[in-house]
Amino acid sequence: MPSAPPPSAQRPSAPHPSARDRVLDAFEQILITQGERAATLEATATEAGVSKGGLLYHFGSKDALVEGLLLRLVGLVDIDVERIRTAETGPIDYFLRSSLNLQSDLDRAIIATTRLAQGSHPQARDALKAMQVAWYDVIVEVVGDRALARTIMLIGDGLYYNSALLPGGLGEIDPRSDDMNEVIALVTTLVEARARA
Repeated sequence: MPSAPPPSAQRPSAPHPSARDRVLDAFEQILITQGERAATLEATATEAGVSKGGLLYHFGSKDALVEGLLLRLVGLVDIDVERIRTAETGPIDYFLRSSLNLQSDLDRAIIATTRLAQGSHPQARDALKAMQVAWYDVIVEVVGDRALARTIMLIGDGLYYNSALLPGGLGEIDPRSDDMNEVIALVTTLVEARARA
């Protein structure tokens, strides 16, 4: 009887993030947990486990680090928009379920960018606006009705607010719960009714 393969052969190990990604992850983490003032180059390098010189090799300044995070957000939003368009369960179902804060890479990038937008980074506010426009445009594309798309966006905003800022509160919904299924069914009924009108 052959022996079992070593554990490393059974499960391929996840690739280690590049130093650049570790720096962005660290910057994001500090922004989320401590805010922008704490997200210095020194603190980011320490959190990432790289030297300040290593950080500066990838990001020559804090502005370059901010730009790197915003580019990360843009890339994640582009992926999300494509997932909305191609979701097997349908665009509305995907959009509403993914509106919950599930601590995904996109959620973390949004929260970190929000911290920057609260400070002195107008380009972060612009990135958040562009994110909203991208989602709105794909929802309009799906439902063909601007007012209905805005309503769906506001429902998504409410789901996110409750899951991100009031965890465990009355409005918190599990993405696979009967409550969420009812919300999606109600929105789907509204979309179908507007299409018939």
